[in-house]
Amino acid sequence: MAQKGFLDRIKKQFGDGNYEGDQFGGAGGHDGSGLPVNTPGNFMFATGIECSYPTIQHGKVRRDLLRECGHYERFKEDLGLVREMGLNVLRYGLPYYSIHQGSGKFDWSFADEAMAEIKRLNITPILDLMHFGVPDWIGDYQNPDLPVLFAEFAGAVAERYPWVRYYTPVNEIYVTARLSGKEGAWNEQLKTDKGFVTALKHCVAASIMGNHEIVKRRNDCVIVQSESAEYTHEIKATPSPQIMLENELRFLSLDLLYANQPSASVAMYMMDNGLTREEYDWFMAGKPPGYQVMGNDYYGRNERIKLPDGSIETSMDVLGWYEITKDYYERYRMPVMHTETNVFEADLAPIWLLKQWVSVMRMRRDGVPVIGFTWYSLIDQMDWDSQLKEVNNHVNACGLYDLDRKPRPVAETYKMLLQEFGQITIVPHAEMLEITERPAQLKVAT
Repeated sequence: MAQKGFLDRIKKQFGDGNYEGDQFGGAGGHDGSGLPVNTPGNFMFATGIECSYPTIQHGKVRRDLLRECGHYERFKEDLGLVREMGLNVLRYGLPYYSIHQGSGKFDWSFADEAMAEIKRLNITPILDLMHFGVPDWIGDYQNPDLPVLFAEFAGAVAERYPWVRYYTPVNEIYVTARLSGKEGAWNEQLKTDKGFVTALKHCVAASIMGNHEIVKRRNDCVIVQSESAEYTHEIKATPSPQIMLENELRFLSLDLLYANQPSASVAMYMMDNGLTREEYDWFMAGKPPGYQVMGNDYYGRNERIKLPDGSIETSMDVLGWYEITKDYYERYRMPVMHTETNVFEADLAPIWLLKQWVSVMRMRRDGVPVIGFTWYSLIDQMDWDSQLKEVNNHVNACGLYDLDRKPRPVAETYKMLLQEFGQITIVPHAEMLEITERPAQLKVAT
């Protein structure tokens, strides 16, 4: 008779699989499927509501995408759609330009209604406090008073809504400074390197001081810094100094924000265009307080190819979010969130969403702590094909829902992802590593 092996003995004693205890992380443990749950360890599946409000035509016209896309009138319906999607997290921008009406003066009428509804629906907002514009009385990004004035607003928001933990103080600082100070599209509409550096240093300083005002009221705050992940590919045997510099400048806002010393060429560029040594030393003193997350926004149009004749083509996903964000992660070693993506062609949106999710999963498998993903935005946008520079009332079909609040095909694809992956943790084994509610203290790199 053949001698019985250890499996025979186990089966006799404990049965043929499905052991008691498997449900606690064994063979019968949860695989992460099912719609997201509102726990600190849950991966943060999100959407956002587009809220840009720059001025154009030298201050004569204020774009306000919340108004142009009907959110002010339909905010309850829009917030209901977030829950209809099965989402718990929302990147949400309060209209800074209209709320902050003067030093110590605020109009909270719309904000209070919207925030009450967000709270009632148990949605976790990542609250966006400055999105491409400032109040008329502040002027523009060249105003050196901006960091102090914005800090007042950030503190007032944190005081008024103490239940909010997640913030983006200043959205896409690099893009804000480039389009306002260098490319002449928005706000001050300057086309100078000095205008760019001035706008950028004021925005970074505003973010830092706003962060300080938030953390004084909420010392466990999580700051999700949404920044555009950019790259220009140059088809040229000898790379041009201009493109080499541009590919370094894409890091500049985060370098200053996270106290990471930029390259010598970038440091000289900043000094040549108005950054003082005292200001530089101030930025290099250390990261802002609270828990910091590096959010990378990626659209196919973020990658560009420059041809030998100087013309620019949109390259659409040559390196993709994975490769570009890996550059940012290796530079800063911060937890990561994919904070924005979309395409303007509704029929291409489902496959674009799947490609972004594959990048997120690969990044997580490679050991990078990616804590969240955002399809931006909930509803269609207006005139982003012209970067809001022209009032064409052209609908960009990039939302989960159209402007009639009818679902687009990408909504069903996102729901499928949520059903399949909605309960995965922020990083593997994050049940042991849930985002703590203790005050942030240590900033240790090793």
